Amino acid sequence: MPDTSATTPISFIAVLKARPGQRDALCEGLEALVMPTRQEPGCLDYQLFELTDAPGTFYMRESFKDELALETHRESAHFQAFAARADGWLVAPPELIRLTAIR
Repeated sequence: MPDTSATTPISFIAVLKARPGQRDALCEGLEALVMPTRQEPGCLDYQLFELTDAPGTFYMRESFKDELALETHRESAHFQAFAARADGWLVAPPELIRLTAIR
């Protein structure tokens, strides 16, 4: 059976929680990722949400064509700029919830 891990779509939800007083900064930083990421060739989905009942807790729903597209995203200038500032905005590292498509 051939290895399809490099060509299988990758989907996950990133959960990001703002430090007290950093909700707006984190939101702006995340919003700055959306449009450039959606323009990346391997991006299938990139949608930002904030929990209604927990302001300052954000979900980023992400899907990329394959591992290479995800790695390209992580190496992009816009993602690196976010990552360089994120520690000051987040209470903990992002929680990444890997998803498997059923249909």
